[in-house]
Amino acid sequence: MAEQVSESGAARLRALWQRGTDFLGSRYAILGGAMTWVSERNLVSAISNAGGFGVIACGGMTPDLLAEEIAATRALTDKPFGVNLITLHPQMMEHIEICRQAAVSHVVLAGGLPPGPAIAAIKDFGAKLMCFAPTAALAKKLIRSGVDAIIIEGMEAGGHIGPVSTNVLAQEILPSIRDVPVFVAGGIGRGEAMAGYLEMGASGAQLGTRFVVAHECVAHEKFKKAFIRASARDAVASVQLDHRFPVIPVRALKNEGTEAFMVLQREVVEEFHSGALDQHDAQMKIEHFWGGALRRAVVDGDIEQGSVMAGQSVGMVKREASTSEIVEELVTQAVAHLSTQSVAPVAADVPVLSQATA
Repeated sequence: MAEQVSESGAARLRALWQRGTDFLGSRYAILGGAMTWVSERNLVSAISNAGGFGVIACGGMTPDLLAEEIAATRALTDKPFGVNLITLHPQMMEHIEICRQAAVSHVVLAGGLPPGPAIAAIKDFGAKLMCFAPTAALAKKLIRSGVDAIIIEGMEAGGHIGPVSTNVLAQEILPSIRDVPVFVAGGIGRGEAMAGYLEMGASGAQLGTRFVVAHECVAHEKFKKAFIRASARDAVASVQLDHRFPVIPVRALKNEGTEAFMVLQREVVEEFHSGALDQHDAQMKIEHFWGGALRRAVVDGDIEQGSVMAGQSVGMVKREASTSEIVEELVTQAVAHLSTQSVAPVAADVPVLSQATA
């Protein structure tokens, strides 16, 4: 009986994310979030080899470095993977050309509204294009522009975030976007949550924070241990002190750098008021504070002054494990949840509201 229940859950999971697995070409509709300095050849190939869908984080790479990374990833896996490109990168069109030359199957555009020429260039060489959408209206606009799939990412995610939670975005967007697959991201750390969004209409889920502690991840051991020690409330969004000096919200583990950034903002505002800095120079001083900080944390292990970008699901990261173990744990949790749902009895004494009594 237990085996039958488990199989019913597995069948339900396959059915719920079949649109996502068909789109990605992977066994599981689990996307690896593209994390700069983290989502490189080793972790990306490990996620794909484990049945998920790895995504290379291009970040600030030059076109030549991106070409090397794609080739190196392909040498480590024969499974599908994608490439995440930043729309604000000055060489984005060159990056797209590299993807064309390498016959990349899936491209993710992130960091802002993708320009029409970029969408056209990606579609021209036959790649499937995925884009982030913070609202249903923008998702519909992207679909009309030719985007093949949407990713919605809530403020619980690590790194650069928007103002709306994953739960609210899912309720707003999933019922209204049916034309293309929609993948949900932000704050997902367990398979039950993943299954819940699938039941709401998602085609798959994207996780980043959960994979940082994978054995195959090349992040510094101090970076990984910071994740294991952290609780959800340690992953905080950067704070803006003065509306005249905008701060792009970034979620990271609070540390000495977080406090120093607050001090810097106060000092900059004071210098602006005193006339020591004009508005442009003051803004630049604030924006340059975190320059290179992510690399210092991920690569060098400076978890005190560096930017330890992490989502709120970091509290569910308890130990290092292989990528395949992480993926299988997520799938097992999802199957168990769906198995329970499929056999849950309906209480006989629960009233059914008619139009007359509703």
